[in-house]
This record gives sequence, structure tokens and C-alpha cells, in this order.
Amino acid sequence: MVVKVYGPDYGSTKGLLVCLIEKEVEFETVHVDGFKGEHKQPEYLKLQPFGLMPVVEDRDYVLYESRAILRYYAEKYKDQGTNLLGKTMEERGLVEQWLEVEGHNYTPPIFNLIKMYFASVLNGEAMDPKAIKENEEKLVKVLDIYEKRLSETKYLAGDFFSLADLNHLQFTSYLVNEMERGFMVRERKNVSRWWDDISSRPSWKKVLHSYKNAYDGLKEMKVIAS
Repeated sequence: MVVKVYGPDYGSTKGLLVCLIEKEVEFETVHVDGFKGEHKQPEYLKLQPFGLMPVVEDRDYVLYESRAILRYYAEKYKDQGTNLLGKTMEERGLVEQWLEVEGHNYTPPIFNLIKMYFASVLNGEAMDPKAIKENEEKLVKVLDIYEKRLSETKYLAGDFFSLADLNHLQFTSYLVNEMERGFMVRERKNVSRWWDDISSRPSWKKVLHSYKNAYDGLKEMKVIAS
């Protein structure tokens, strides 16, 4: 039985799919329409009681929370595909460190900007300039730290691609491609080099080619209706 992944069109799930491809794990996907509230229906809530994505079914084993899932498959299949955890305890420690940085410092301000952006695009809500400025300032501070780190190493945890890099793909892609804030990456030489590297991986390109952005259809409808 292959791994069943719910909600492939959403950001965090895309990172999980990259992980499974890198680890050469066979999977199938199940579409979940969050705009129609399918993630809040009783059947889905049996799998994920908080009604969020992603969630995976691996035979009779169910797991949710994206970083927990990433760690699980990287460890379970550590002897096949890309080594995403490092070869030593010290490398593993750095992978975990930068995953924590991503989760607590990098992604939150980007996620806040994404929420405001799509509320504006889809619902016509005005973006709060103060909130934009606050979140951009937080992100700039983190990117400056990344710039220094990436001047010393090829990737965040060292000279190997890991979960720490992988889990930046989905939300940085929104920042650069959807929200036209690519300058925040491009004005930092080493961050720009790193982004070009990780976003060029065949696994990421395959996921982008295979699964649409969950917001694309609604954005098109919004343009047609306006």
C-alpha cells in the first residue's frame, strides 16, 4: 500500500511531497477542497481533528503536522534516496536547529504576509500597511542572518541539502512568485544563490508541475468577475 497524502494543492503539503520524492517513497494524493470546507467535514476530522493539512495515511498509521511527517519519512527511509538528516549527530543537530529557525522565525512573517495578500486578492480586503511593514521587518532580520550563514556553507545545515532547506520551498515560492517580493531574496547574494539551487531541484519542479496552487482557480474567477 502506498502512502496516501491529503491536500496536495496546499503549501505545507507540497513540501511533504518533495520529501517523499527525494526519499523515493511511492505515494498517491487525495484532493481536499479547503474553500468548500472539506477539511472540516467529519470524515476528514477523523484523520486530522484540527482540520488542517497535510495528513498522511500509511497503511493503518495516520500522521499529521508537516514537520513531524518530514522527520518521520526522512528517518524511516534514511537508507534510500537523498539523505535529508545528515550523516553525523552534529549534522543532524544543525538540521534540527535550522528547522526550528524556519518554523519560529522565517515562516511566520511570510505566512502573515501571504494571508493578507490572498485576503486582498480573493476578498478585496485592504492590506494593513503597518502589519505589512512589521512582518517585512521581521523577515529582513531573518534573511540577514541567512545571508551570513549561507556565506559560510552551501546549505543551511552545511554542504548538503536537508529538511532544513526543503521546508523553505513552499512559502518562499509564494513570497518570490506570488507576492512579487523576490527582491527580498535577490538583494542578498548568498540567499539568492541558495534559493536558485533549492528551487531548481527536480523534486520541487515535479511537484509544481503536478499540483496546482490551491488559490489559482479562485484568483482566475476573481479576475473574470471583476
